[in-house]
Amino acid sequence: MAILDIVSVPDPILRRKARKVTDFGKDFQMLVTNMIDTMRDAPGVGLAAPQVAVSQRLVVIEYAEDEDDELEEGAENSATPKKLYVLVNPEIVERSDEMVLGVEGCLSVPDLVGEVERHERITVKAFNRHGSPIKIKAEGWLARIFQHEIDHLEGIIYTDRTDKVWKPRDDEETPLD
Repeated sequence: MAILDIVSVPDPILRRKARKVTDFGKDFQMLVTNMIDTMRDAPGVGLAAPQVAVSQRLVVIEYAEDEDDELEEGAENSATPKKLYVLVNPEIVERSDEMVLGVEGCLSVPDLVGEVERHERITVKAFNRHGSPIKIKAEGWLARIFQHEIDHLEGIIYTDRTDKVWKPRDDEETPLD
């Protein structure tokens, strides 16, 4: 296992459309494992292969649905465990009409956040890390994370989707991918 270097704008790989994954062999499995370790080390809630200078349609996401909810006093151990998603060749096949604004950050755009409008609910078809088809319905922040990461595979960065970008205050939490 290795922690990979995360590339930042203006690295040109972040602007390229990533290639489809066709080989799920040993090298690919090592890439998946290394990306998970890199995402956790950053720390982030998601990471797309182009962010580690690999032009492949692969994203890893780790998120707990109630991650942003405040825990009741004395309930430190009752948090929902995070769920790990590995999406290979993901495609958004359904989108809600309802759009919501939210603040996003990005490991490839350090020290900035922005307000981005995203679909409230989406359905994603993809393959898991072993090449088996999967279908995931996501809403809220999880849907936002999926859309953010899938954008990376198209060469789109969240700053392309907003005019409102700022440097957060030191005491302001920054949602990172």
